[in-house]
Amino acid sequence: MKLKGTRFQIKVWKYLKTIPRGKIKTYKQVAIGIKSPKSARAVANACAKNPYAPKIPCHRVIRSDGALGGYSGKGGIMQKLKLLRSEKIAI
Repeated sequence: MKLKGTRFQIKVWKYLKTIPRGKIKTYKQVAIGIKSPKSARAVANACAKNPYAPKIPCHRVIRSDGALGGYSGKGGIMQKLKLLRSEKIAI
């Protein structure tokens, strides 16, 4: 699949594809994972702009305080919750 977005967005989206089913990461952990540790907010924005959800699993990224954050895919936050529960993630 050819991704269309900014270089930063594509870097984030490619990283999201490495998060295994049934696992979650925080926006901060993703920022560290892409070697840009101070960019948690930018990571959240890249997730919000993800047009490939749920194929690129931004639903597996949550806030550091345990809150779900947002979800750009169809169905919004309720869909994010449904996807996480379908992967047996206790939220």
